[in-house]
Amino acid sequence: MGFILSADLPSLNSLSAFYFPKSNPDVSGLQVILAMLRNDGETWDNANQIAYALATFKWETANTFTPIHELGSMSYFDKYEPGTALGKRLGNTSRGDGFLSRGRGYVQITGRGNYAHFSHVMGIDIVSDPDKALEPNLAYEIATTGMKNGWFTGKRLSLYVPTGGQPDFVNARRTINGLDHAHDIAGYATTFQGLLNADKGPDFTPIGEA
Repeated sequence: MGFILSADLPSLNSLSAFYFPKSNPDVSGLQVILAMLRNDGETWDNANQIAYALATFKWETANTFTPIHELGSMSYFDKYEPGTALGKRLGNTSRGDGFLSRGRGYVQITGRGNYAHFSHVMGIDIVSDPDKALEPNLAYEIATTGMKNGWFTGKRLSLYVPTGGQPDFVNARRTINGLDHAHDIAGYATTFQGLLNADKGPDFTPIGEA
C-alpha cells in the first residue's frame, strides 16, 4: 500500500475561498476527489504526488474539479480529424473522430488511439462510449493510474516527484502534456503541498505511509 490521505471533507472553507469564484464557491467536485483520495491506498507514494495531482485536476477541469469535455465548438475539433497531423498522431481514423474523441475527464484523454489504449489497460470500452470517461470514479482511475504508470507520455510521476527527494513540479507536467502551462500548474501544486504538509488547518491531514 502507498501513501493515504485523510481529509475532513465537510470543512473546505479555506479552499473554497482560494480556488473558486467567491460568487459561486461550489466545492462539490473537490469533495468527490478528496473522498476518492482518502480511499485510495494504492496509487500514491507521497503527499507531494497528491499535491501535483490536485493541481493537475484543477487545471485540466477549468477550476471545477469535475470531469469535463475539452472546451470548444465542433469546428474547433477539426484539427483532430483523420488526415491532419494531430489526427494521425492521436489515432483518429474515421470522419468525426476529432469531435467524438475529444478530451474528457480529470485529465483530458484525447483521440481514438488514446481511448483505445485506456479501454485496453482499464478493461472498459470507452471507444464506443467515450462519455464513460466523464464518470468520476473511472475518470479518477484513468488520471491517477495514467500518471503513476506513465500511460500518457511514457513519463511516470515518480520520476519528478520522488519519495524522499525534492519535487520538480514544473517538469512533472511532462507526465501529461510536455511543458504546457507547466509553471502555472507547478504554482498550484506548491499551494496544495503547503496545505497537505504544513498543518494549515483541518482540511488536509496526511497520515503517513501504510
